[in-house]
Amino acid sequence: MTCCNEAEFNLNEKQIKKLEKKNKERRTLLKGMAAGAAIATSGFGASSVFAANTKLKLAFCGQLLCVIPYEVTRGQGHFADQGLDVELVYTRGGGNALKALIGGAVDYAGTSLDAVLQATKKGAKITRFASTGRLPLFALAVSPKQKNNIKSIKDLEGKTVGVSKIGNSDHALLLYLLSEAKADFKKVSFAALGPNLFDTLRLGQVDAGMVQEPALTLIKNAGGVELVNFMNIDQAKQYLGGAYEFMGVSIRAEERDQRLQEMKKISIALKNGLKDVRTMSPEKIFASLPKNLIAGANIPQLYKILTTYRGSLYPEEVKINMRAVERVEKAHIKANILKPGAVDLNLLMDTSING
Repeated sequence: MTCCNEAEFNLNEKQIKKLEKKNKERRTLLKGMAAGAAIATSGFGASSVFAANTKLKLAFCGQLLCVIPYEVTRGQGHFADQGLDVELVYTRGGGNALKALIGGAVDYAGTSLDAVLQATKKGAKITRFASTGRLPLFALAVSPKQKNNIKSIKDLEGKTVGVSKIGNSDHALLLYLLSEAKADFKKVSFAALGPNLFDTLRLGQVDAGMVQEPALTLIKNAGGVELVNFMNIDQAKQYLGGAYEFMGVSIRAEERDQRLQEMKKISIALKNGLKDVRTMSPEKIFASLPKNLIAGANIPQLYKILTTYRGSLYPEEVKINMRAVERVEKAHIKANILKPGAVDLNLLMDTSING
């Protein structure tokens, strides 16, 4: 269940322009083919290559708690109810999903806002229009050996804390947390350990660490403690000020007007899917997922995790909460991976489609 959504987007401006050029050439070819088809059918063709195309590809990071709304929406027939045939494309990381979007390999990308901010900063022309996750999938846990010594964020001074990678979403969140607690981050040692840092934390090789589920449950079972859980909406309000925009759907900005009706249909479908995620039994929800996604997992444990967090993680609406977006931007600025004003949030976030 580890998440490979990265705040870092490892394409530069030249590489982005190359992908965009390749996509424009592909679109020109498709439009030519569509025009030819329209002539051949003498009026039965569509005026736009997009208008007649209900088969769509949506790419996203394959983290289980991120995946659930999309698979449930498809499995319960909500995309089909809107006349859409959506192929869900699993990628390793939100950055890769955005690369596929920019290069024209997919029509839409579902990623963390962290990845979108970094891609936009480097020149990618993206529009985000729907939200499917309102909290980051991380918690700050303390190792069993340090549970009596670390009782607050300030107590992390002089300690070593594990993160997936310097500059990633979890590192940005941690720096934000330290800043808000008025702790000196220069006195904290950060260990970049990749997404699977459970054993390192359990053995006390780091004093604390940013973990996800089921690592959080396992570390607590091993005697560690939860210091801050960003997956809990009450704790998010306490430590972040409220919701923190995470997963959502983006499109290439230049196609926004052509795909407007399509985007509205996707939004309606996802809203219905989110309702199911919040209300259906865990058994029915997991029946919608690909078998290989949960192969070998502790299914009862996953049921419990979903039941615990779904009311906090998944919004009731797909409309974008700009306050939640601003919190992510603020965390990136605190982490020094985004300069103030580097991204125009009002241009990036399209709030007109979902109110």
